[in-house]
Amino acid sequence: MKRIVEIVPARPGWYSRWQISPEVTRCYPVSLWALVEEADGSGREVVGMDCAGQWPGAEENESGGGFVRYLFQLPDSGAPEDVEPSSPAGLRSAGPRRQPAAAPRPVVVA
Repeated sequence: MKRIVEIVPARPGWYSRWQISPEVTRCYPVSLWALVEEADGSGREVVGMDCAGQWPGAEENESGGGFVRYLFQLPDSGAPEDVEPSSPAGLRSAGPRRQPAAAPRPVVVA
């Protein structure tokens, strides 16, 4: 079991890319970065949680999508071409689905 050591908001321009099918990827803006460590304090890593509440290794991620990588794109250059489009109500329309959360939930990384 891992524990969260620190959480910081992600700056604009960070995205997590997920493989939806062999031919399709989808990017979601990263909302926050979490520094997690092993229960014994031996190993640490940084994981990003996207606006859908998904992060690499989470058991609650939507099925059918696999994490590929994080990417940074300068905000002035626009979003990646495979960014998840949002509807007028701010809800997502394709790819792995989760309703956006008002605030991040406490995270336990196994």
